Amino acid sequence: MKHAFLRTAALFSLLFAPAIAEAAEGFATANVNMRSGPSTRYPAVTVIPVGTSVEIHGCLADRPWCDVSFYQGRGWVAGRYVQAMYRRNRVYLEPEYYRPLGIPTVVFEFDRYWDRNYRGRDFYRDRDRWRRDWAEGDDRGEWERRRERREREWERSDRDRGRRQQEWERRADEEWQDEENYRESRRRDRERQFLEIRREREMREIPECEFGDFRCENE
Repeated sequence: MKHAFLRTAALFSLLFAPAIAEAAEGFATANVNMRSGPSTRYPAVTVIPVGTSVEIHGCLADRPWCDVSFYQGRGWVAGRYVQAMYRRNRVYLEPEYYRPLGIPTVVFEFDRYWDRNYRGRDFYRDRDRWRRDWAEGDDRGEWERRRERREREWERSDRDRGRRQQEWERRADEEWQDEENYRESRRRDRERQFLEIRREREMREIPECEFGDFRCENE
């Protein structure tokens, strides 16, 4: 009995250790719906609060959706709403970070995924309709992928525009400071010229006999 238990425990560890090792930790960047499939068309499983930690099991290769675990269940979240730590910085889950973060590329198998995770959910009764929508939704899925790519491009454009705005403000501040320095230099030059002119005028008004260590004879 004892040996059988040990063999069972060893088999359990072999089966489940790789899945645990492949998971990575992430953080929700907004109050985001965790859905029952990699699309906004799928029913929501729960809402993940902003800043909450999630366990990332893998992401799709052809669209930025990731399979995550939250303490209220398991489901899919768009990568633009999840960040992970990379080189002491938080980065969004984009394909270029999958390998460095140790996040595997996965596929969505509708029947297996729903049977494993959603048998007790109300929407599981309509799984045939959702499966059909998934099978017939390639065109809509491609449209959604294009929309998500556009949104990511817009977000990058907004970040670039913000950086350009900051650079413009920095240069404007430098130019303003240079102009202020130039004005201050001109003001000091004018004051110096004024003092030189006044000293020159005062020198011309002093009688010549007052120079030196003697007094004028007629005084």
